[in-house]
Amino acid sequence: MESIVSIRNLSKTYAGGFKALNNINLEIRKGEIIALLGPNGAGKTTLISAICGIVSPSEGEILVDGKDIIKDFRSTRSIIGLVPQELTTESFASVLSTVNFSRGLFGKSPNPEYIEQVLRDLSLWEKKDNKIIELSGGMKRRVLIAKALSHEPRVLFLDEPTAGVDVELRKDMWALVRKLRESGVTIILTTHYIEEAEEIADRIGVVTRGEILLVEEKDELMRKLGKKQLILELTRTLTALPESLSAHQLLLSDDGQQLTYTYDTQGERTGITSLMDDLRSAGIGFKDMQTKQSSLEEIFVKLVEES
Repeated sequence: MESIVSIRNLSKTYAGGFKALNNINLEIRKGEIIALLGPNGAGKTTLISAICGIVSPSEGEILVDGKDIIKDFRSTRSIIGLVPQELTTESFASVLSTVNFSRGLFGKSPNPEYIEQVLRDLSLWEKKDNKIIELSGGMKRRVLIAKALSHEPRVLFLDEPTAGVDVELRKDMWALVRKLRESGVTIILTTHYIEEAEEIADRIGVVTRGEILLVEEKDELMRKLGKKQLILELTRTLTALPESLSAHQLLLSDDGQQLTYTYDTQGERTGITSLMDDLRSAGIGFKDMQTKQSSLEEIFVKLVEES
């Protein structure tokens, strides 16, 4: 698939010597949603700021639609929309005039129909005449997204877009992001809400200490790194596990009524068949069983801890 953003050997070292980015290489595909996960201070915002031309790289190259972000700043920036992490809209101007003004900054001619559709998609149309300063934090966040979309960008960066937004508004934004992707917009998302990445992303990038640990298709990442658990509800209470079951690394619940067996979905054998044979031999029965897949959050925490 063709890339719309190419990042090659990108590093950023600040004046005090702090290295925020270290040799980043990343290809972002046209029309995908890629989520960048990482703890605070991992370098996610610096990376986005570099791609948008806000922060100058110390080393490396960034191409947007085949053009250098530094040498061709005006043309590359015109196809990028950025929703910053901080709420920066505190003006006395109305929602509609603020969004129209942002469109004009990029040299776009007026398009009332397009702007109306953006505001309707963000549930802002009824508040189009309200002053920004009158809006709630969640609505101000929506205005930031509307401003970023005002000039019809082909690449949209969302830096913690749903921070401080309630669940209902968050789901509305997820729906909008999917709609934008369907229209061909490429979306790069940073988020602390791992369920957000799990819900809408095509690929996941894990960033820590200024480096990218991995970039993987979401489903493949969960398939490769995820663990599964087999949970057995026992027919009788156990006070301890028999020695004959020690090889299976079982976990007995505190009340002695449940066994949990964790296995690798990528292993040649799951070990479930031999576990069942050994349970039968030990005279241990169960009345119910269920399986549970590792969540993206569990995978992410493990990756960061091991890095």
